[in-house]
Amino acid sequence: MDSLNTSTQAALEEMLQNTARTPPVDFLPVYFNHSLIGCINPEFIPYLQETLNKEPIALIQLDQQRLSIAQGRPIEVSQSLQTLTERLRLGGLIPGWRNEEFAWLDADGHEHFRLERAAFKTFGFRSLAAHINGYTKSGLIWLGRRSESKSIDPGRLDNLSAGGISADETPWVCAKRELWEEAGVPIQLAQAIQPAGRIPLRRVSPPFGFHDELLYVYDLELPDHFVPTNHDGEVSGFIAVSYAEAAARILADEFTGDASLVTADFILRHSKLK
Repeated sequence: MDSLNTSTQAALEEMLQNTARTPPVDFLPVYFNHSLIGCINPEFIPYLQETLNKEPIALIQLDQQRLSIAQGRPIEVSQSLQTLTERLRLGGLIPGWRNEEFAWLDADGHEHFRLERAAFKTFGFRSLAAHINGYTKSGLIWLGRRSESKSIDPGRLDNLSAGGISADETPWVCAKRELWEEAGVPIQLAQAIQPAGRIPLRRVSPPFGFHDELLYVYDLELPDHFVPTNHDGEVSGFIAVSYAEAAARILADEFTGDASLVTADFILRHSKLK
């Protein structure tokens, strides 16, 4: 087990105490059935006003105080939001279109609509992701380095595997899928993942919106002889480092924002203080 000095521990703890930030005061609130669920960059408001004045969309209302989404059947809400999202895409306000849907779930886990993944940041909707810490009994943690071709955080360090939880996926299923696609972990080994909690992440995501995501965290002990192999082209390579080195790389800002939090949490749970 690695040892942390007190200053490193304090720095990692401070990071984890500041994971959920509030949106800027000038962002336009988004309400669904009278509950606040998102926010929109104020620069997008004129375009929204123009398109909704020209051609209204069922269940969608915009005024000076908020964008309101009325209650409806999930399929109806999804269709209305998809129409609005397509218009925002035409206006250049939703980059990185993925042709993949995320589901928006309430506090009870019920789905109320699903929408193109890339639009979640534009509207500030909460999405879900699974992150897996891969470590060995000998005290090393495996880190992936994102491909230089990635549109977000190219070349930065990441967890062994991580990814957004698609509509119709559970965190558990997503974790095992990502383990195979990104790190080549066979299903027999992936079945041993251990749930390790959740981390809320809320921050401005320039230039297009607000990133609100709940990170489901898993730990997976890997055999010392196992070497990760990427299958989907999203990871350029892997390194195995000590917990102390991983902490130093976090503090040197070498990680993606979400992976830095997940790795810091792992290190604090598995290290002892000098």
